[in-house]
Amino acid sequence: MRHLPLASFAIIGTMVFVAVFAPWLTPHSPIDQSLPDKLLPPFWEEGGSTEYLLGTDIFGRDLLTRLFYGARVSLIVTALALTVGGGVGLVLGIVSGYVGGKLDAFLMRVVDAAFAFPTILFALLLAVTMGQGMDTLVIALSLFLWAGFARVIRGEVLAIKQRDFVALARVHGSSPARIMFVHILPNVLNTFMVLLTLNVGVIIVAEASLSFLGAGVPPPTPSWGLMVAEGRGKITSAWWLSLIPGIAITLVVLSFNLFGDWLRDRLDPKLRQL
Repeated sequence: MRHLPLASFAIIGTMVFVAVFAPWLTPHSPIDQSLPDKLLPPFWEEGGSTEYLLGTDIFGRDLLTRLFYGARVSLIVTALALTVGGGVGLVLGIVSGYVGGKLDAFLMRVVDAAFAFPTILFALLLAVTMGQGMDTLVIALSLFLWAGFARVIRGEVLAIKQRDFVALARVHGSSPARIMFVHILPNVLNTFMVLLTLNVGVIIVAEASLSFLGAGVPPPTPSWGLMVAEGRGKITSAWWLSLIPGIAITLVVLSFNLFGDWLRDRLDPKLRQL
């Protein structure tokens, strides 16, 4: 069995810590501008200052502070999108796999259509019609997520519903709803938890991409993708504006993916015996 990914745990724990305690970890505001201090480099570069450890942006805002608050935005959006999208996918996957027949065929065609529709385009359309905001972002990401959850969970249910304990529940007169959510649901929760973990990185990248394109959280609210977008025009003269939030995105996504791989191996009984 794969060893516990301590480095991933440390990075994820750090992200959660700074997101929760951001107001107490920095004296600076994430949105207040200070034009005399604009484009200061990180403290180790010539002209840098220990007051702004990672430098400042084009409006004189502390980059480290915006990173902390950007982590908060990423966690909130990810949690909401996974709760809504994952929950809908879990329920529809169980119902589709257990009921079968025409309902299963219909739901799977809807899943195919959801996979075929470009998420970025849909999010841009939502941003135009509903306006930028966290609500729009969560709706777009939830509609992107649910289909993947539904398809995987359905596959699990197709195998589980053939097992003896489901047949016994039918013999004892259990209703289909009771069988699905009392007998089958606990048996797919391991798969569901792994899917949640593996999709955290996907959602963070999607949120950053949409913010980069202007369909995410509106400025001046800090978002890692928005920070990368704001610094792209000065990548040669003020490299820290885009590079530092880009590194943060890379490290967090990689950490969640490694943690998801470890959790999958840990919850798999076959791999646990190796």
